[in-house]
Amino acid sequence: MDAATRTELEAAAFRRLVEHLRARTDVQNIDLMNLAGFCRNCLSRWYREAAERKGIALSDPEAREIIYGMPYEEWRAKYQKEATPEQKARFAQSHPGH
Repeated sequence: MDAATRTELEAAAFRRLVEHLRARTDVQNIDLMNLAGFCRNCLSRWYREAAERKGIALSDPEAREIIYGMPYEEWRAKYQKEATPEQKARFAQSHPGH
């Protein structure tokens, strides 16, 4: 497989992941962090960092809007729920120091 094709496939997989995360508003970021060690905010930060490496200025809010499909504060107001004590305890165990 040539590099251009690999990049196209990676981009398609990334777009599908973002589409999936946008559709699964029932899955909270803390759930993702507890199960996979990353969340939508991590993905948006990685996106911003990749842009910066290419010399493209992108703010955290702009990157989050790309991942969430709307401004982050709007997403939080519509979909984010308070983490349960169990979710918080699991997060504290799996991410000490956060």
